[in-house]
Amino acid sequence: MKHDVPDHSPPRRGGRPSQLQAIQIRERILDVATDLFLAQGYGDVSIEMIAKRAGISKRTFYHRFTGKSDLFGAVVHRLIGRLRPPQVAPLFEGVTLEEILQRLAEIILRAALSPEALALHRLMISETVRFPELATIMDTEGSKKEAIERITALLQHHEHSGNNAFTNAQFAAEQFLQMVISVPQQRALGLGTPMTSAALAAWIDNTVKFFLNGWRGNNCIKH
Repeated sequence: MKHDVPDHSPPRRGGRPSQLQAIQIRERILDVATDLFLAQGYGDVSIEMIAKRAGISKRTFYHRFTGKSDLFGAVVHRLIGRLRPPQVAPLFEGVTLEEILQRLAEIILRAALSPEALALHRLMISETVRFPELATIMDTEGSKKEAIERITALLQHHEHSGNNAFTNAQFAAEQFLQMVISVPQQRALGLGTPMTSAALAAWIDNTVKFFLNGWRGNNCIKH
């Protein structure tokens, strides 16, 4: 990631930075923080390191962020925003539930296996015990909660169509996400051989079919 953002605005003598300069400074801080957090972890990165790398004073930093956890939340929020498709609602439109889940699984898995998402996952695994506030940040800024809510609503919508009977749609949504992501992500993190594009396509197809077959008809999952 590039840290230096060119500034083509007229030079200013003292006073507050222009709106464009303020945006550029914030983006530069986020660029630097993202690189440092993902490369070195949360605990080993200090505000002093970030300010020095970004070429700003600590005072400038604190004008924009209350502290390191606030900055980390902004980093996660921006990373998730970049991984999200530009339009979410159309992803949940389709003729059949299988078609929609297939499309969602492809998008979810592509985002989960991106280098940024994998690096963030490694950071969370290694740092959450020392810094439990990171789990709260991920719960607030991350996309998992939203994905579960949307998939839950999707399953509830299809609850009475055909032979589907999702007696606990939220539980089903949580299990669907876990089924799609867990093994491919673990292998991409080094716990096995990373899956090829063909293997991932087969994984998605088999997972969606297995999920639907397991949830068609009456089931005994309690609310």
